[in-house]
Amino acid sequence: MPDYDELTAFLGEWGPFQRLIFFLLSASIIPNGFTGLSAVFLTASPEHRCLVPDTVNLSSAWRNHSIPLEMKDGRQVPHKCRRYRLATIANFSALGLEPGEDVDLKQLELENCLDGWEYSKEVFLSTIVTEWNLVCNDAWKAPLTTSMFYVGVLLGSFISGQLSDRFGRKPVLFWTMGMHTGFSFLQVFSVNFEMFTLLFALVGMGHISNYVAAFVLGTEILSKSIRIIFATLGICIFFAFGFMVLPLFAYFIRDWRMLLMAITLPGVLCGALWWFIPESPRWLISQGRVKEAEVIIRKAAKFNGIVAPSTIFDPSEADHISGLLRTFS
Repeated sequence: MPDYDELTAFLGEWGPFQRLIFFLLSASIIPNGFTGLSAVFLTASPEHRCLVPDTVNLSSAWRNHSIPLEMKDGRQVPHKCRRYRLATIANFSALGLEPGEDVDLKQLELENCLDGWEYSKEVFLSTIVTEWNLVCNDAWKAPLTTSMFYVGVLLGSFISGQLSDRFGRKPVLFWTMGMHTGFSFLQVFSVNFEMFTLLFALVGMGHISNYVAAFVLGTEILSKSIRIIFATLGICIFFAFGFMVLPLFAYFIRDWRMLLMAITLPGVLCGALWWFIPESPRWLISQGRVKEAEVIIRKAAKFNGIVAPSTIFDPSEADHISGLLRTFS
């Protein structure tokens, strides 16, 4: 008894329909590549030091020596999390004493960055670190956002397959695509670290679920030889393309909110693919929806300029094929 691949072999291997599906499904993964490494730029920690307010009356010498030095990579750099006690050095400044000459700086009392931090804008204009001061005692929060993203990826990898088996490959592909894009868009308007982190976990769930749904849909629609290329090169290369283009976006857009907006917008465009990407005929047959599967295959044959057989799935064999597909899906 012929299997699904034999019954649909008349479509050919690499016709216009197969090329369209190959390209569109692969291209829909580019935004996933953007998100996969976006945390490198969104959560970057620029060089920083304690802020010394202009309202504090200090001489230029004391202002230049208001931050203690520490050893880093064999050289002395300003401390990132401590400063000399401002009340003390302001008093010395008022008395006309000079730092290092009249006052031994090593003996001065230190205090935390009570007035916040000043950040270098040489590389980044802003990141979530500079937005919410995720440094010093709160430095653990920035890497936590990345960890939560991958917690979302883990959870999404558990449920995406079950969802696509239950509701179909195409609906889950676009639901999770919308989830990935929608929650990324909401991140742009985050008002605090907690909101950003929670949304990032939800983005991670959509990120992996979208990828898995596109992967499965492509391998089920495309023919044997092409699905191998799709699974090993097509979808992976387009994902990697997103990785490669992301630094270009980040080079020209140094503000984290604008950068996130820029890498989110391409996902909105992918919504238009709903009208070009069909449901998996294999999945439809496994659900007993043979007529719907046949309509898709006949449209594919017409797109390829091929005349489909009058009968694609013999009713007497349809139940058997459906059972086989349910077994291996």
